[in-house]
Amino acid sequence: MDREPIVQTPSAYAFPLLIKQLLTTAHARGIRREIVYRDKMRMSYGQFMKRIARLANVLVGCGVQPGQTVAVMDWDSHRYLEAYFAIPSLGCVIQTVNIRLSPEQILYTLNHAQARVVIVHADMLEMLEAVADKLETATTFILIDEHGVHPKSRFTFDGEYEALMEKASDVYDFPDFDENLQATTFYTTGTTGLPKGVYYSHRQIVLHAMGLLATFGTAPANGRVHEDDVYMPITPMFHAHAWGWPYAATLLGMKQVYPGRYTPEEVIQWFRNEHVTLTHCVPTLLHMVLTHPESRNIDFTGRKFLIGGGALPGGLCKLALERGIDILTGYGMSETGPIATVNHMTAEEMKLPIEEQVPLRQRAGRPALLCDVRTVDPDMKTAPRDGETLGEVVFRSPWLTQGYHRRPEASEELWEGGWLHSNDLGKFFPDATLRICDRVKDVIKTGGEWVSSLDLESLVSRHPAVSEVAAIAVKDDKWGERPMVLIVLKPDFVGQVSDQDIRKHLLAFVESKQISKYAVPDRVVFVEAIEKTSVGKLDKKVLRQKYDA
Repeated sequence: MDREPIVQTPSAYAFPLLIKQLLTTAHARGIRREIVYRDKMRMSYGQFMKRIARLANVLVGCGVQPGQTVAVMDWDSHRYLEAYFAIPSLGCVIQTVNIRLSPEQILYTLNHAQARVVIVHADMLEMLEAVADKLETATTFILIDEHGVHPKSRFTFDGEYEALMEKASDVYDFPDFDENLQATTFYTTGTTGLPKGVYYSHRQIVLHAMGLLATFGTAPANGRVHEDDVYMPITPMFHAHAWGWPYAATLLGMKQVYPGRYTPEEVIQWFRNEHVTLTHCVPTLLHMVLTHPESRNIDFTGRKFLIGGGALPGGLCKLALERGIDILTGYGMSETGPIATVNHMTAEEMKLPIEEQVPLRQRAGRPALLCDVRTVDPDMKTAPRDGETLGEVVFRSPWLTQGYHRRPEASEELWEGGWLHSNDLGKFFPDATLRICDRVKDVIKTGGEWVSSLDLESLVSRHPAVSEVAAIAVKDDKWGERPMVLIVLKPDFVGQVSDQDIRKHLLAFVESKQISKYAVPDRVVFVEAIEKTSVGKLDKKVLRQKYDA
């Protein structure tokens, strides 16, 4: 039967899903909690909203027009949070620049995104000036000079951030427009080729924030998020909108703490002094916090650490649980918004001994609300949820990127068959929890056997002497590939542990049938540090290039 579209009353307000609407609840409820930046800024939500209006007026005064891209190069700060809201609410696109890339890569992303304005912290000025002659579209520059050093520069700045903000009006009437307009872009680095620009609409970001709060707010036994939580990111704000949490925390009106450029001691200080209860990071940053001597002076009991961006090693998970941390894993990609699955434990699982909880907490969890996550075979047939059948993880949800900016061929490859492809191998269990077994490119194929580098790393990490570990494949004339393990030892064990000790440790897991004998590496190399990517993940591309010879 034909149906007519819903009748729109002329006076009715349609309420488009725009980023500015994420401020509605804090305004309507009169939220009195604070937004804190180190020891430099402490403001109410009301003051924060006025600063968003000021930034909008600053940008308009600099000639910014709807549709243009405004790039931000800053530490994790209240300024970044202001830009998260002000820039897209003007109808512009915010480009969050990965400041850990090389100057040449930063140049490529700025030119490819066609950034018109660059808001740059004085600490990043040198890397921008190194490529100044090759900038193609950037014509307007705003300096963040929080140290008051007034650096000399070849750029002509429209002004200094705070000086411009002080002069600007704190009133701005943000317009309504199509919720499907692009709001953000950032660039993700793959194993080959140039960085790829991921982009999101207003609608997607609002739905992602609501999806985060709905998924975490309905958790049965652990990892439950609520408005009295105190949120602090230690994942950089330039990457994947800091996993979407600044938007979600603002929607709920949480107290928020932004650490800026930090040392491990300072992160621990903010946890203690600001009573932080919710954070998220890659495993290497959790390791950095928990192994720092100062962490012994803080009670982590009940504090929620969401771990993503890489597999959670078993030894690190055990250490966190022993410190009382409510540790949970999530899974997704830059291209998925990023939330796709979350590992919330059941009440029964929470009662298990720590040793039994570890392998359960290492899983990627169940699909988040509104997320369709599956494992498929090469013909795109859905794999059974039997805890055994491997398949590539694919996604559908309301907040997946619709492609890569100005990269149509790569976009079609990403979305082949109408599902967003992860290039991760995983398996679902009957209870709908997902376990990621490896990246397609990282799985070790030795003599017809598949060895998961993630499994190998997790088991090695449970040796009491191991601080960090990476497992990679190296070429082998007989077996095609063999696993190789790189280990950073804890300081007290340097010189006290041999490669034979590590192999003996792994052979115990062979006997218990947790891994095959082919997974025990021929080479165990002790190193002082393991190479990481710009966002703190193990850089296995670099490691393979370095050690495959």
